[in-house]
Amino acid sequence: MPTSMPSASPSRTMSRPDMNVLPLSAVLLALALMPATVFARTSDRNKPMDIDAGKSDYSMDDSRPTVLSGGVIITQGTLEIRADQAVITSANGDPVRVVLTGSPVTLKQELDDGKQMDAVAKKVDYDLKTEIVVFTGSVNIRQPSGSIAGERVVYNMRTGQVQGGGQGTNDRVKIRIIPKNQGGG
Repeated sequence: MPTSMPSASPSRTMSRPDMNVLPLSAVLLALALMPATVFARTSDRNKPMDIDAGKSDYSMDDSRPTVLSGGVIITQGTLEIRADQAVITSANGDPVRVVLTGSPVTLKQELDDGKQMDAVAKKVDYDLKTEIVVFTGSVNIRQPSGSIAGERVVYNMRTGQVQGGGQGTNDRVKIRIIPKNQGGG
């Protein structure tokens, strides 16, 4: 076992000046989010991921989740995610769940056709095992082909199925589909 490992507490908190020594949580988040780029520009998945946060708190094992906070900014190619906090839960050394929270969480990405996709939600919960992403709280996802808005939108990455709805009985989901030939009649 290397002698350079810290022998103190298995948990460590870092502030902004220590961000250059953030490899563990950065790698965990990169592994967790790389397949999670729901609306991904295909080439973005092969680009480096950069993470900037005010603070990082992680465990050297799976006993506690890794928490990034203080204005989290994640960029990978054309993808940009902004959140107040990112929580990464691992099992057997692999990330299994990523939860982004904010007021709001924002995602922006250029699609393969060069057009822009924007998403806003108070919370984004990605389960890596089931490949299901749940957007909750004032959700609005817009792209050139249309938009979906509601209190809850669930995207199944395996099947491509999108489900939208509200939290209460009076909440509604709103969908707009824009024709490919907008000028046609």
